Amino acid sequence: MQGLFGRLWAALLLGMLLCLPTHAAAEDGYQLWLRYQPLPDAQRAQVADSILVLGADSPAKGAARAELQRGLHGLLGKAPGIVAKARANSVVLARGAELPAGLDAASAVREQLGKLGDEGYLVRRAKLDGLPVTLVAANTDTGLLYGSFAWLRELQLGTGADRVALASKPALPLRVLNHWDNLDRSVERGYAGQSIWNWWELPHIIDPRYTDYARANASLGINGTVLNNVNSKAEVLGAPFIAKAAAIADVLRPYGIRVYLSVRWSTPLEMKQTKTADPLDPEVAAWWKNKADEIYRTIPDFGGFLVKANSEGQPGPQDYRRNHADGANMLARAVAPHKGIVMWRAFVYASPEESKAGKAHDRAVEGYDQFIPLDGKFDDNVLVQVKNGAIDFQPREPAHPMFGAMPKTPLIMEFQITKEYLGFATHLAYLGPMFQETLEFDTRIGGSKVTVADTIQGKQGRVGGIAGVANIGASRSWSGSIFDQSNWYVYGRMAWDQGLDSRAVAREWAAQTFSPEPKLLDPVVNIMMRSREAVVDYMTPLGLNHVMGSSHHHGPAPWVDNLERADWNPIYYHRAARDGIGFDRTASGSNAVAQYAPEVARRFADPKTTPPELLLWFHRLPWDYRMPSGRTLWEELVTRYDHGVAEAAAMQAEWQGLKPFVDAERFADTAQRLAQQHVEAQWWRDASIAYFQDRSGLPLPAGVRKPAHSLEHYKSIRFPYAPGI
Repeated sequence: MQGLFGRLWAALLLGMLLCLPTHAAAEDGYQLWLRYQPLPDAQRAQVADSILVLGADSPAKGAARAELQRGLHGLLGKAPGIVAKARANSVVLARGAELPAGLDAASAVREQLGKLGDEGYLVRRAKLDGLPVTLVAANTDTGLLYGSFAWLRELQLGTGADRVALASKPALPLRVLNHWDNLDRSVERGYAGQSIWNWWELPHIIDPRYTDYARANASLGINGTVLNNVNSKAEVLGAPFIAKAAAIADVLRPYGIRVYLSVRWSTPLEMKQTKTADPLDPEVAAWWKNKADEIYRTIPDFGGFLVKANSEGQPGPQDYRRNHADGANMLARAVAPHKGIVMWRAFVYASPEESKAGKAHDRAVEGYDQFIPLDGKFDDNVLVQVKNGAIDFQPREPAHPMFGAMPKTPLIMEFQITKEYLGFATHLAYLGPMFQETLEFDTRIGGSKVTVADTIQGKQGRVGGIAGVANIGASRSWSGSIFDQSNWYVYGRMAWDQGLDSRAVAREWAAQTFSPEPKLLDPVVNIMMRSREAVVDYMTPLGLNHVMGSSHHHGPAPWVDNLERADWNPIYYHRAARDGIGFDRTASGSNAVAQYAPEVARRFADPKTTPPELLLWFHRLPWDYRMPSGRTLWEELVTRYDHGVAEAAAMQAEWQGLKPFVDAERFADTAQRLAQQHVEAQWWRDASIAYFQDRSGLPLPAGVRKPAHSLEHYKSIRFPYAPGI
């Protein structure tokens, strides 16, 4: 295996050096934010034109050196030299133990590195043997890779080489992507084409795209990837697919990325190798231990398992009257000797039988109810993975009440980067503000400020991690559209540092993806920062949620009432009728508010102190309820729909004004998508208003345009072949 790895690495490194970017290439989005366009002459003169790598070589150092060569070739217009000793303006890569005697202030550098951990990095101007150089220093070779990307990012943003001064380390040890990729290359909730993993050709045929995927993730500090769908198949743990995963792991390893697999709970039973899947059965535990040993023999740095159990029909320990801790701990003990982990998803809700029996009175409370009693009962290498909200990746949800409520259990924040409920890859919706909104949510645990970010960082309990459901596919633009790349980018940057401001990150992404020219940058960032709120307004204003079309989740369908489970039906979530609209989660309803800390619960329990954007999430109110704006609830609802459509139109018009500053290919692609978004925003507005007017029996407010078609027309629209199902 080591020989295979060495050959793969040599071939990939040679490919990277032979394929340095040429600026005649079409701007189809493939290069992401790693375009490395030529710098202005004044800035170029300060940048290193040679690279010095100190100490023993390694695959990670080789990846860092190759990226610096690629980046400097693009930024300077010429290939940098690889030197054996420092030259003026060299960029010097050195681990702390390899710092040379001729480096000024070496003791201060070592002291600073002592605070940066295994993945942190230091970038600063220094003198080596009396010559001015840029020092990239870290405690590990992976840290050197992260530092190299960070330095190149600063140069792309227009920072002068003599002014770059960085010292950074991640707040969370686990920063992963979850691919919902199936073994036939279809992608559940994926809107960018087939899976990038060509399972049929693996392990013998290695797509160079895997290396570019690794580069992009390493540039953000993402250090893990779950290769397959949480709705897993037993075959993924067969020897052929383990070999395929190992081939991917060989490519990703130099970039600091471990691979993980989603596993199906009933795998040994389905393979007919055990008589049960009961986690307390010794035969089952032995099977998983032997399987873990087999995987680690093939992938020595395998990260571990991700599990979706007893959720949406998936098998799990509850099938055997066991709890989630019983199931997670059995798997955790199988991987523990190899320092592996188990990520156990908390996305659970009642079985169909319980739902039919009326026990599923509020889907929003069920994850909390099932997991909070288990706090402290999970093994040390189990992390419970919790969606950002309690329902299901809606355009807006309050932060999940589990954050802060399990201090003895490390929690993983799960965000969805792919926009299952926000218009797929067609609608422009920059998710940075949503991520920031959740991470900054004040849980008030213990009566003082404790943000969601604090809880996963271990400031209230144990250190957890962060996971993002990937929006990556085989399309040339990776994410289905240029602007959807920004969601991959902002997820990675906030995974590294949960305190980053989403506007600042949008500016970073836009400057690297398009240009740091203010005439382009300022309007693009303004569009991005308004985009998610526009989507919320024309889809789910005032706390409405889950009103999308059945199964495919495309387009409005608040009228659906005939699905198998009560809580799969949109009417379950809004309950619109003549007397009002909304879901009562106060003490008079499901009492979901009681799952939050008392101070938060009091705020959400009163409609007057509930933020308007969450009003109908927590309250069922009459149509004539008076809003802070002075409008009635009905008038406010219609106003929000209209505002969302107006914003979609404004974004479309503002993009048209940027045509002189954007290459023709990416401009045209984005223009088409914004035009379609505007059309679909109007459809959302018209269909929703037609339905809620029918339910309320109220006339449209004065001056409001009536829907273009009848309610029956909107109900008749079908999408049997929507992507991502």
